[in-house]
Amino acid sequence: MNNKSVILCGVGGQGAILTAKILVNGLISAGYDVKMSEVHGMSQRGGSVSTQVHFGEKVYSPVIGKGAADILVAFEKMEAVRYSDYLKPDGIAIINDFAMESATTAAGLAEYPEGCLEAMKSKFNCFAINAAGIAEKLGNTKCMNVVLFGAMSKYLGMDDIDWVKVIRETVPAKFVEMNLAAYEAGKNAV
Repeated sequence: MNNKSVILCGVGGQGAILTAKILVNGLISAGYDVKMSEVHGMSQRGGSVSTQVHFGEKVYSPVIGKGAADILVAFEKMEAVRYSDYLKPDGIAIINDFAMESATTAAGLAEYPEGCLEAMKSKFNCFAINAAGIAEKLGNTKCMNVVLFGAMSKYLGMDDIDWVKVIRETVPAKFVEMNLAAYEAGKNAV
């Protein structure tokens, strides 16, 4: 297998780091060499968060260069645009059709940019889903990250990994059933 790479990006508090841990735990259980890098920045204050996961037979670095990511999963649509330079021209972008005010836009110092999804769709193979809406229907918007993970799992092409087992072993016990429902809903959304 050639090495593959995934970038997960969003805003602090959206669950990008937990989602990356689910991905990494599943890949390790399947025997892949995996490297992961996290960038938290001002994540505790609603700032940008990204995680890079590089995996394959032998991986030497977690760093994914510009134009090298196979999959980009954006938990917020402006973050998709922010990290689009990292996606391969033939890569896949899975984007949560969700806008989250940054500190600058919330304070009225800047306007939230219009046309984020359209800009991404004009350059890349994109799948936009309303993960927040799906999670809300499941009873908790906090599980939108696992909805997005479910959508991403279809494009990884790794059906041999027991993602249900990995989710059970990775998320806190009291949230397992909700996250399993979120995973299934995400798979069915794309």
